Amino acid sequence: MKEYEAVWEIFNSCANNQMRDVFFEELELEDPEQYILEKFKDKELKYEKSVQEDGTIVFDITTSGIRQRYSFTEI
Repeated sequence: MKEYEAVWEIFNSCANNQMRDVFFEELELEDPEQYILEKFKDKELKYEKSVQEDGTIVFDITTSGIRQRYSFTEI
């Protein structure tokens, strides 16, 4: 199992409000993609996975009409 710092961003869809909710946590996971699938298992989920140069795994997510992003950086 690997240890990750996870950053969960929930983007505000209101035109005049550019703020977003941001949550941080440390997680021990075998597979960050499986974590995403489990977390949103009761929702209609669309996501795109990318890996940045530094190894951070990023999931750009749309569920229930809300745009979100999960970033996993190994620690």
